[in-house]
Amino acid sequence: MLIFPDFDPVIFSIGPAKVRWYGLTYVIGFVFAWWLARRRCQRPASIISPVQVDDLIFYGMVGVIAGGRLGYMFFYGWTQLADDPWYLIRIWEGGMSFHGGLIGVMLAMWWFGRSRLQKPMWAVTDFVAPLVPLGLGFGRIGNFINGELWGGPAGNLPWAMQVRCDGIVNRFDLCQRKLGLAPDAELTPPLHPSMLYESLLEGFVLFAILWWFSAKPRPYRAVSGLFLLLYGVFRFIVEFFRMPDTHLPNNGYLAFDWLTMGQVLTTPMIIVGGTLIYLAYRSNTTEAKA
Repeated sequence: MLIFPDFDPVIFSIGPAKVRWYGLTYVIGFVFAWWLARRRCQRPASIISPVQVDDLIFYGMVGVIAGGRLGYMFFYGWTQLADDPWYLIRIWEGGMSFHGGLIGVMLAMWWFGRSRLQKPMWAVTDFVAPLVPLGLGFGRIGNFINGELWGGPAGNLPWAMQVRCDGIVNRFDLCQRKLGLAPDAELTPPLHPSMLYESLLEGFVLFAILWWFSAKPRPYRAVSGLFLLLYGVFRFIVEFFRMPDTHLPNNGYLAFDWLTMGQVLTTPMIIVGGTLIYLAYRSNTTEAKA
């Protein structure tokens, strides 16, 4: 049986400054987004010019970081914030919400499109959507290194992992609150590495589909719609394997003893994504009116 290696979340330290793996995965994601944007902007139908790529990525970074952190505080982390207000700025410890980051990026793209391009938000997100999944994939690898967002018991699956309850990262929440193990337990039962499931589906599989789909001109809003639909479906499925946050009501199950906050937040994405695809192919135009 595989045993989770207790990674040190800190790569190296320079005095009081610490460089962490979690932060590095975000940097890698933004670098890939910039590189892919440089490639996409070379296409004849691109609404983004090469000189606008740097500004586009900067707007996206602000949206991801501000929206992701504030979203986590609002959706998942209000108890931590109430106990420790400084927790809001300690992003390096983890605690970013995809759905908050999505809202932040959409607002940033709306402002970028309005102020720089005189184009509507969906025109910008059609360009941006294929740039996002690799960053999501690398971010979930950061979650894996941090030893967070574990799935439930996985039986004898060959890729299931046991986690040491006294590792470098504090395992109290996982071992005692979520799994109900005795205080002196050394290892968890084999668990689903659900953060790797998310990395694969929401990251690399979603990227491959969107990059292929957007390689040819598609109707306005179709690429954005496909991103929302597929991410929503993938996330909804993985939530069945991922243990919810125990500090939320009813140990994280909001209804029916299986519905999680992630599924509640993801359902509108599936609906909106499907609607955008329907509207895109009904109008069947690649032009976005300002």
